[in-house]
Amino acid sequence: MAKVTKETMIGELLQINENVAPLLLNIGMHCLGCPSSQMETIAEAAMVHGIDPDELVNDINDFLEHDQV
Repeated sequence: MAKVTKETMIGELLQINENVAPLLLNIGMHCLGCPSSQMETIAEAAMVHGIDPDELVNDINDFLEHDQV
């Protein structure tokens, strides 16, 4: 199972597991298809959206651990 960090790029995250997209969309990250967001780290995206990056990484890793791809 892959684990992500605050330094993981959004584009890389979506390659790891595209099923994480709804989790990001539900917290207001509607720009997942935008080319610039693909080169943004999870920490940068969280900051832009006013979300605690550590909590977001924990949520993503929890999702990745339990998602049956």
